[in-house]
Amino acid sequence: MFEKTVNLIPHYTRCGAEVGRKSVAPSAACALLCTFLFSFSLLPNQTAMAAEVVRAARVWPAPEYTRLTLESSTPLQYTLMVVQSPARVVLDLENVALTQELESLPRKIGANDPYISALRIGRYKPGVLRLVLDLKTEVVPQAFMLPPVADYQHRLVLDIYPTTPPDPLMALLNDKPYATTAEPGAAPASKPSAGAPAAAPISVAAAAAKAAGTTPAPSIADKPASTTPAASKAQNPSNSQTARLITIAIDPGHGGEDPGAKGRRGTYEKHVTLAIAKRLKHKIDKEPNMRAVLTREGDYFIPLQLRTTKARQVHADLFISIHADAFIKPHARGSSVFALSENGATSAAARWLAKKENDADLIGGVNLDIKDPYLKQTLLDLSQTATISDSIKLARDVLAEIGDINHLHKNDVEQAGFAVLKSPDIPSILVETAFISNPDEEKKLKDPDYQDQMAQSVLAGIKRYFAKNPPLARSKIALIE
Repeated sequence: MFEKTVNLIPHYTRCGAEVGRKSVAPSAACALLCTFLFSFSLLPNQTAMAAEVVRAARVWPAPEYTRLTLESSTPLQYTLMVVQSPARVVLDLENVALTQELESLPRKIGANDPYISALRIGRYKPGVLRLVLDLKTEVVPQAFMLPPVADYQHRLVLDIYPTTPPDPLMALLNDKPYATTAEPGAAPASKPSAGAPAAAPISVAAAAAKAAGTTPAPSIADKPASTTPAASKAQNPSNSQTARLITIAIDPGHGGEDPGAKGRRGTYEKHVTLAIAKRLKHKIDKEPNMRAVLTREGDYFIPLQLRTTKARQVHADLFISIHADAFIKPHARGSSVFALSENGATSAAARWLAKKENDADLIGGVNLDIKDPYLKQTLLDLSQTATISDSIKLARDVLAEIGDINHLHKNDVEQAGFAVLKSPDIPSILVETAFISNPDEEKKLKDPDYQDQMAQSVLAGIKRYFAKNPPLARSKIALIE
């Protein structure tokens, strides 16, 4: 067949020459042959032009998992494999060009990546580009495509999970030792000098009352924990008192592939929320009998449901989600505090905001093929109702405090169906620290002093809440320095 094709080429040449010289149309057979040979000669170039170009390649290392994202104008065809001895993850990309963006990908793997030691990339065979991830430990990889959303085009996501997920409770216990018992009315704990005994901590209620300049409220009676959050309202302490450790889960909104809102000066919401959350954690950790845990500690994406799951894993008493609002018009300003609603939003603006925040999973990228049992979780009637009631109380106390440092967008607590607030047993609020879409407030949000004041105000609201709603006693676990 190849010889016949070659032998026909002179005829193709003569045919073209005759057409040019005599200005006559070629025969039908000649025209068909010319078309075939011309297409055949261009086939390699057409294949090269059709190779998909990866427009962006990003790597997001995190304690929970490392994410690699490849963005392109059309969906990528891929094959995922795990290879042992040594442990590697292999990702084959079909008909993808080896561009400068992909060639720079190995340099984006940092030495601090918990799961990937190195990345290699090269042409495996014609039409197949191979990425090889050398591993530090045994992992479970997941790959999936995401359709275009927001500013993103098609994304191929490769998540590298450890075979044994990190335990946030153990990490919290290892982070800092605490003393969970104290004598009633003891002085606040301070950094002891060398050889001096550590000062005994006071209860949160007493600390809150002292900060407010009032008579310290008595601690809750030492009694078994109730099965419903409503029991946390008990206000009848006995002579037997206890000051137990209180855990606050702080959720910096957005992160990683999900940048959140963006200010006119280029400020990303995800960076502001993390900065304020870290300041709040630092302040809480300095309080006697209190500790804080962040749902994310760096710039990476955490699904909404995993955020509440982590709070429950550390037995959090409260869940505080930190955000920086945005609106289509730049004049909107002020801080707000939101709680969950079971019966619809309290305003059109609250409904719009809840939808925007709930879309974080679509933007950040969740693998919908993985069946997560928590996604099927339904609101627990009595427990959820009591938790929402406590959430509103907490929201009012925090709103009262942040009103001292910034204009309030709404003077009342608003409610809407925020997915991140749907924990049935943890009072949960969402704090919109300011409008990042407002140029003046964007400047505030970037200011370390304002960030510090906002964190201090949220802490004051938390302490005010516990002064009126002391936490129930848990099992006594003393972790002494």
